[in-house]
Amino acid sequence: MGTRGDLVRALAAGADAGRSGDPVTACPYPSGDLRRSAWVRGYAKTARFADEQHDQK
Repeated sequence: MGTRGDLVRALAAGADAGRSGDPVTACPYPSGDLRRSAWVRGYAKTARFADEQHDQK
């Protein structure tokens, strides 16, 4: 699983990936790992999805 610090780092790493436009499949954590959930939450908060970019035009 992971300690609180590991979860915070995973959340921050996911947010960085979302901002940089990496695909969600870039998550380095395996299924069932709490760090994966944290990474995806961070990613989802900052990712620019195609629909959002389309709506801004």
